[in-house]
Amino acid sequence: MNERLQSGEAALLDAALLERARAFDTATLHEASGKRGALPSAIKPVVAGFKLAGPAVTVHGPGGDNLWLHRAIYAAQAGDVLVVHVSGATEHGYWGEVMSTAARARQLGGLVIDGCVRDGALLAEVGFPVFARGLCIRGTGKDFDAHGFINRPVLFGDVIVHAGDLVVGDADGVVVLERGTVHATLDAAQQRADAEQQIMARLKQGESTLDIYGWH
Repeated sequence: MNERLQSGEAALLDAALLERARAFDTATLHEASGKRGALPSAIKPVVAGFKLAGPAVTVHGPGGDNLWLHRAIYAAQAGDVLVVHVSGATEHGYWGEVMSTAARARQLGGLVIDGCVRDGALLAEVGFPVFARGLCIRGTGKDFDAHGFINRPVLFGDVIVHAGDLVVGDADGVVVLERGTVHATLDAAQQRADAEQQIMARLKQGESTLDIYGWH
């Protein structure tokens, strides 16, 4: 069951808010949030050009098993981003063409997994945004008695991801914004972007970074 949707938390991330978030790169959002929420740098888009932004549906499954990922595809709603912890067993291909096709049919927003996936070329053809540690051909099992969960907190590096948090991914990586801070972070990101535009203009006119920032 999608506990986040049952509790009404999805309303915190409406379409307008997501559109605002997509206007900023992940580094800007990370800085604007007080340098919080950066997921491990090894997690990158598996295909150049993949981007995502949406509310998190968190998933925890046993290492080397992807049954809970299949369950999560159907627990999530349109636009949701699956954020998957694989118990530290990264060297398996937990996701591939079949699951991307299923997730795209469900109109999900993307996948962020602290492990590997496979079918790289086919994932590019499907076009469903996948962010992972890399590609691995080693298969997975499906243990129906194994413990797992959906929409409880998961730990990625030093970041605790909760269901309903805003997940944004681009070429540089993935950042997670706590759902209660999204409005303030987007406001701060806009201020930061505006200030940087002014700095760029000054640099093009010949000023130095040392002068502008007072770093002499």
